Amino acid sequence: MSGRIPETTIQQIKQGVDIADVIGDYVQLKKQGRNYFGLCPFHGENSPSFSVSPEKQIYHCFGCGAGGNVFTFLMEMDKIPFQEAAASLADRAGVVLDISPSESEQPTKTDENDDLYEAHELMAKFYRHLLLNTEEGNEALRYLHERGFTEEDIDRFQIGWALPQPEFALNILKKRGFSIERMELAGLLIKNDETGRYFDRFRGRVMFPLHDQKGRVAGFSGRDLHNGQPKYLNSPETPIFHKSSLLYHFNAARTAIKKQKQFILFEGFADVIAAVRAGFDQSVAVMGTALTEEHIRQLKRVSDQAIICYDGDNAGLNAAYKAANMLASHDISVKVTVLPEQLDPDEFIKQKGADAFSAYVKDSSLTFMAFQMDYLKRGKNMRDDEQKFQYIEEVLAEIAGLKKAVERDHYLRRLADEFSLSLQALQEQEKTLFLKKRPSTPALPKKEASTAAFSQRERAIRQYPRHETAERRLLAHMFAVPDLTERIRAMLEGDPFSIDEHQALFTYLLGYYEQTEEPDMASFLSVLQDDQLRRLAVDISLTTVNAEPGEEELRDYVKEIQKQHRRFEIEEKKRERIEAEKRHDYLGAARILNEIISLEKLLAR
Repeated sequence: MSGRIPETTIQQIKQGVDIADVIGDYVQLKKQGRNYFGLCPFHGENSPSFSVSPEKQIYHCFGCGAGGNVFTFLMEMDKIPFQEAAASLADRAGVVLDISPSESEQPTKTDENDDLYEAHELMAKFYRHLLLNTEEGNEALRYLHERGFTEEDIDRFQIGWALPQPEFALNILKKRGFSIERMELAGLLIKNDETGRYFDRFRGRVMFPLHDQKGRVAGFSGRDLHNGQPKYLNSPETPIFHKSSLLYHFNAARTAIKKQKQFILFEGFADVIAAVRAGFDQSVAVMGTALTEEHIRQLKRVSDQAIICYDGDNAGLNAAYKAANMLASHDISVKVTVLPEQLDPDEFIKQKGADAFSAYVKDSSLTFMAFQMDYLKRGKNMRDDEQKFQYIEEVLAEIAGLKKAVERDHYLRRLADEFSLSLQALQEQEKTLFLKKRPSTPALPKKEASTAAFSQRERAIRQYPRHETAERRLLAHMFAVPDLTERIRAMLEGDPFSIDEHQALFTYLLGYYEQTEEPDMASFLSVLQDDQLRRLAVDISLTTVNAEPGEEELRDYVKEIQKQHRRFEIEEKKRERIEAEKRHDYLGAARILNEIISLEKLLAR
């Protein structure tokens, strides 16, 4: 999409969307006062420093400095140009775009791997066509129907069929002008090293597209219908497909996760499909790998409540234990569903039905501590005193790690009842372990413990020199009350701001206010093309200033700026004096010294 969008249309779009709702699709936000806070989607963090202001329709991260309006958020988050972000928001706001063609604005390639995504999207459409509209796809379609897949399911998950022929995808991609070498890199083709010929990676398989966070097809998983190996063939690691970061169904599940305020984590995409068909739209899965830190970062942005539902066999329980520990270490509340008879979720639903699965997940999921108590028993003989006491010590160590006293008390009583032990003895031993754990997590000062966002911001403000603080506050006043701009410009008497970036913002602001009848901060950010300037503007705009500053306050800020100019002038005069003395121009050096003394007197006033 190219062309210029009229300013009136941009304003309509802004008025039709709420930045908190848009960002809330990507980040789990919690209201604190006027603003919302969450984990920044642009850098990894464990404490929320990402702020969204519905009043100003802007966002800002006090950690990495990211900031902007609703347009820049989508542009940075989804790596898309302005027109594409505007189109997405216009659709959300119910605004019809009227784009005027402009020769100066040409479509730009926003991702060096666009061709890899385009090829995957193309093949996903072809595979789906082959499944639904050809005789060759009848066997695969019958297979899916026999396993309970409806037409709606097939459409929802974009399931398709890859022909057994070795060069079907190769020929399609060739005809569409794709580089064969690039398609090998994409994982769609394989090269025979002996003959140098290329052939299709996926042949004779039911095809399940794998989407990334933005909903783009980044890879495939193909299921063999007969006894071929492997049963499931996944795309290899490519520039666009990374198992360590891709979560199956995450993009589609994001809204449901927000609504349900939890996500359900599975081991494989087949389990997710079965769970979604059973009514659990908040389901996601790792792709043939263990849970990673990147997976957790993505999930925590949208919810801090998790249910783990892995296979019921030993391998599944071990994987669930590791995953639960990782999630809990990131302050995510975890429950674990242990399925009976060592069934995996897909098998459970097939054998017992969707209703039984739904009831089991809702009624039989264990808290992480309860799961740990069961898990730590595995392989131990509770009739053997040595093994029993080893188990009790292991459980006590885990109970001591719980943050809430009421939880520690609950599980200590449960342990005492199970083994007919003295509750007081268990409490004393647990208290010793609890106190040992505490020093490793020193308490923050009360002021810093409120929110990470405000503490980071306070530290940053304390570091600014006086003249820089004065400039920031003048800009903050002008951002908040446009009518103050001309008044401040007159006070400055032509003196520029001492910080170049501040002067640039002042210059942009003057031009913006002259051309705009109803100015607002979110619109001003669209004027700033430089990312660093935009981040700085957002940061300054969040400074708390007096809504009606007095003349004396503004004069004090201006005087501080003028003093800084005198400091610069004094430093320059000192350099001139040194140069004069080097030339043996002592009369000139004396004259410059008098000028320095006069400037220092002015500075002292």
